[in-house]
Amino acid sequence: MVHADYSRFSSESKSELYDTMASNVEALVDGQTNWVANLSNASSIIWHGLKSLPEPSSDINWAGFYVIDPKKSEQLILGPFHGQVACQEIPLGKGVCGVAAKEQKTQLVKNVEEFPGHIACDGVTKSEIVVPIVLNGKLFGVIDIDCASLEGFDEVDQQGLEKIALILAKSCEW
Repeated sequence: MVHADYSRFSSESKSELYDTMASNVEALVDGQTNWVANLSNASSIIWHGLKSLPEPSSDINWAGFYVIDPKKSEQLILGPFHGQVACQEIPLGKGVCGVAAKEQKTQLVKNVEEFPGHIACDGVTKSEIVVPIVLNGKLFGVIDIDCASLEGFDEVDQQGLEKIALILAKSCEW
């Protein structure tokens, strides 16, 4: 398999797709510990994987990462992503990403307008899921996926992204 094949998906159920995406991430991080390289490939896998599903899952408009800022440990800084230009810095505890990071708990937001303090990097976004990347209680960053449809994410997304987050937490030298 060539590298680009890891981001090509056939029509599958969402749970099968997440299993495939996790396997693809595992294959690509094998022997690679650089977090920039690993998060870059993972953002491509997530973007192309979700785009292969029917709506609302395919209606994602941003898929990527924020990582703990090495200069300011109380904020996240933009990492590798697919989508429109994004906010560069997010304080811990602010917005969906900041809350997920501070609480080290996945935030599954069916309607961003109902999330107190939502930070709108793109006004098109209607729903969002943010999964912390944590290992042994240490936070490294978050996976952030935005969708242009309401209720774009569910528990299957949460479980699949949490599995990918753990793979990345274990494989990268942060």
